[in-house]
Amino acid sequence: MKKIYLLAFAIGAFTFSANAQIIEDDIESYSLGPLFEDHWSSWSGAPGPDNAVVTDEFAQSGSQSIFIGGDGVQDALLLLGNQTVGEYELTFSMYIPTDKTGYINFQGATENGGAGAGGAGVFNSGNITFNLDGLSPGVVEDIDADGTVYNTYSYPQNFWFEVKFLFDIDALTYTLSIDGVEGDPVAFGSDATVGGIDFFSIDANNEYYVDDVVFSSTAGVEDFAADSFKVYPNPVKDVLNISTKTAVDNVTIYDVLGKAVLTVNPDAISPKVDMSGLSSGAYLVQVTIGNATNTVKVLK
Repeated sequence: MKKIYLLAFAIGAFTFSANAQIIEDDIESYSLGPLFEDHWSSWSGAPGPDNAVVTDEFAQSGSQSIFIGGDGVQDALLLLGNQTVGEYELTFSMYIPTDKTGYINFQGATENGGAGAGGAGVFNSGNITFNLDGLSPGVVEDIDADGTVYNTYSYPQNFWFEVKFLFDIDALTYTLSIDGVEGDPVAFGSDATVGGIDFFSIDANNEYYVDDVVFSSTAGVEDFAADSFKVYPNPVKDVLNISTKTAVDNVTIYDVLGKAVLTVNPDAISPKVDMSGLSSGAYLVQVTIGNATNTVKVLK
């Protein structure tokens, strides 16, 4: 079953793991066909032929994955919430049939409707190509627009393999790993933002599948004690009460796309947060006390 979290949570009091999950998606609960919902968008920013397609032809887990074919039109975006501070890890599984081609890139700021909805996208990586032009079976290259090859990797054709990005926004670098092999860090392009991943149909030979997407915050996360953090009421109508034993430094509320919609710095024990200006729906409330951060899901 598909799971969408801004951060891993349990209602009420809980402990929190070192990686805070923002997205966990195994593609299982979507209907077969074009995908334009949750954190999946497209370059045009609208439902249409450039969307990813949910298929049951191949899957790393369960029975479904997303498919990017060779029509030269598909241009799907995985939206990562326009993160502007901290460190993040993105992993997903990828399958490329023998001698077929694949292409991805890392995008800077995107709109919720997609990069194309707000004009041209911001390319924060080179062109990450798999079997470029059908002439390099099993070879991955991260190539800048000027032809500079940042890193070269290998991947197993006709088998699922892992793609991993480590984003360090403070250092403005990303580190790409393919099938467990890590490359050298590469500088962001022109934008200090982790906005999304572009899955593009680069040519007629293009054919690949993506499954088991996990996006997590990795920087500076420590555990709260099990009895140190409660919120109520839940569901909330207007004011959310946060019960703590020590002063809360920061409260950030995220929507289901990973976008921060409300931030306050109460510097108080057991603060109250006014959520009356937010629309009905599910939110993740991230509470920071010193160097410790924890999160809970709240319905409104």
